Amino acid sequence: MQTAPRGDGRPPGLAPGTIRTRFKSVHAVLRAAARDRIIASPPSDGITLPRVRRTEVAMTLPTAAQVRALLDAAPAKWTAFVALCAFAGLRLGEAAVLQVGDVDFLRRTLTVSRQVQRGPRSSVEIRAPKFGSERTAYLADGRVEILAAHVAGHCPGDDPRRYLFGFGKDEPPHNNGAWWWWRNARQTSGCGEIKLHSLRHYYASGLIAAGCDVVTVQRALGHGSATMTLDTYAHLWPTAEDKTRAAAAPMIAETLDVADSVRTSGQR
Repeated sequence: MQTAPRGDGRPPGLAPGTIRTRFKSVHAVLRAAARDRIIASPPSDGITLPRVRRTEVAMTLPTAAQVRALLDAAPAKWTAFVALCAFAGLRLGEAAVLQVGDVDFLRRTLTVSRQVQRGPRSSVEIRAPKFGSERTAYLADGRVEILAAHVAGHCPGDDPRRYLFGFGKDEPPHNNGAWWWWRNARQTSGCGEIKLHSLRHYYASGLIAAGCDVVTVQRALGHGSATMTLDTYAHLWPTAEDKTRAAAAPMIAETLDVADSVRTSGQR
């Protein structure tokens, strides 16, 4: 898993976190087999797993200027895709399989109820999203306008089941196609270090900066638990020290203003 080629232009090997998740599943099966005496002992015992970097070190957060550059560099028919990831926090597989009927333009909501994954021989497989990821995303006005323009310009027909990014085809794009245009957009924009998944982090960081609590961010991103949200983004929330300083600042300002006013009145 560390060296296997991906076949879609990306560097070989899976991320350490992905390897650990897969290993845990296989290891659990092998341990159960040993417990049932089907095998003598789990061959996965003693395996050294790749080291996972601390989240705050490994995470790349795009700036607003970089996101704007990526939106400008993306092909016109993929601009809405970038916006879905950056301003609604969708994963690649969730955004790729969206249908026009998933968007409620009047209520400004988006239903996330499926994901697409690459199958054998470049086929696509549509599945239910990760556990706990089914959700309703609430769209800002600007996001609704981008989607409306995309549907008008790139989604011919009137079937609500047509894919937002199918472009006339009866199936959504697979990872290879999305990676190809994303790689070109990164090169054109000069944001070569930004991953498509980093746009999801950008959205989460914006929610946290706006004062959203853990549960709100969890539900917006479709995490299975608040613990998962904290494990990923705890370093972005203000610490107790930050909150104390922020709370004291207006007190100091108000007190000094009053003192200045008293001194001025006294001098007069």
